[in-house]
Amino acid sequence: MNNADPTRTKPLASPPDGPVRSRGGTLTASQVSAWFGASKVLEGVDLEMGAGRVTALIGPSGCGKSTFLRILNRMHELVPSASLAGSVLLDGQDIYGTSLRVTQVRRRIGMVFQKPNPFPAMSIADNVAAGLKLTGTRAANRTELIEESLSRAGLWNEVKGRLRDPAGGLSGGQQQRLCIARSLTVRPDVLLMDEPCSALDPTSTRRIEETIGELREQVTIVIVTHNMQQAQRVSQRCAFFLAAENEPGRVVESGPTSTIFDSPRDARTSDYVHGRFG
Repeated sequence: MNNADPTRTKPLASPPDGPVRSRGGTLTASQVSAWFGASKVLEGVDLEMGAGRVTALIGPSGCGKSTFLRILNRMHELVPSASLAGSVLLDGQDIYGTSLRVTQVRRRIGMVFQKPNPFPAMSIADNVAAGLKLTGTRAANRTELIEESLSRAGLWNEVKGRLRDPAGGLSGGQQQRLCIARSLTVRPDVLLMDEPCSALDPTSTRRIEETIGELREQVTIVIVTHNMQQAQRVSQRCAFFLAAENEPGRVVESGPTSTIFDSPRDARTSDYVHGRFG
């Protein structure tokens, strides 16, 4: 990855103490391409994901959306054969720059996966606090931070009387919101979500979507979804990815969600969002 000029950027700060305040960072991908071994899976992605809004990544399976999402917090490099080119900046600083450790990046850019992945034998409270341990973050106000994170994830009122119960006893939707709370304990600037509702029932999906809406003024959110109605409901901007046969995935077009769904520039985008292919 290309390194940003250190004279023009500020270091990524540690999470602050005290109540959460409105925040969020701007992620900017510039000419991002990716490979698994000799196979190129992404080509020249340019995309800005701004603070205070939800950006939805849409497109058929196999077009590189989830790969791109994992590039945004350096999970792509965990695959031994993986490589990439281009740059990803968080508020102007290259997240692949030599001055940043992976743990620093993931403290600022959290991830929620398709399938809820709490630690089932651990208590609800300890699951939330695990976000601190996993990123090496110290917090003097652990109890207050657990309540704050659960509240921001829309789960506090449902679990406040059973914080010491095992997390495995929660419903699927509650477990997903617990994973969101775990990510929020370190006060990230960005939250990446890879199809967070695909394994959930409609009621749980609605609650997660409400949580996304409540969080976007505090955390920049980038979500991969195959549900076009969900993309319309939760996002302010969309990027449509597509991979032609035997070619890597590319962004066909991006822009305000209303434009992508109502008056896209490219006929392929119109076909996809209206269910005519993919």
